[in-house]
Amino acid sequence: MSKPYTFEEIYEQNKRRIHYHIHKLNLHDPHKEYYQEGLIAMWQAYEKYNPDKGPMATYFNYTIRNKLIDMLRKQTNESMKITTYLQQQAPLLPKTTAPITYNEVPQLLNEIKSILTEKQWKWFYHAVLMEMPLKEIAKQENVNIEAVKSWAKQARKKLRGTHDFLLM
Repeated sequence: MSKPYTFEEIYEQNKRRIHYHIHKLNLHDPHKEYYQEGLIAMWQAYEKYNPDKGPMATYFNYTIRNKLIDMLRKQTNESMKITTYLQQQAPLLPKTTAPITYNEVPQLLNEIKSILTEKQWKWFYHAVLMEMPLKEIAKQENVNIEAVKSWAKQARKKLRGTHDFLLM
């Protein structure tokens, strides 16, 4: 089935729609991540749109808004997991340090990643952020569970021993 308009034409007519939803949801988007997500949602809506089911604009609004909300939920959950992990695993954190804010999470993740080896980061990402059992991580990485436990032990030791990244 041929579409009456190209995606480029649809994009030009509807790109403000993405900005509208970012603003309406009060999202801070300095790196244009939400905009990209909205653009992907628009593309998906364009591809799946069925004129018999209603106006295209309504479908775009629905798809873009929900995709942005999904992304916000995912980032919020990730931020909460990191905060919880640091509270549990970092007893050296001074009591005067302010709580980690949502905007500091990407920077914190990059700092954690720079401290850990590739395998230790795999453990941190899958076990801490994705809440994946060690057994599944071992299977995915094609190693035994003891190897994953070793990555975890070494990563915890590095994270506890590193004051600089905790004190941002």
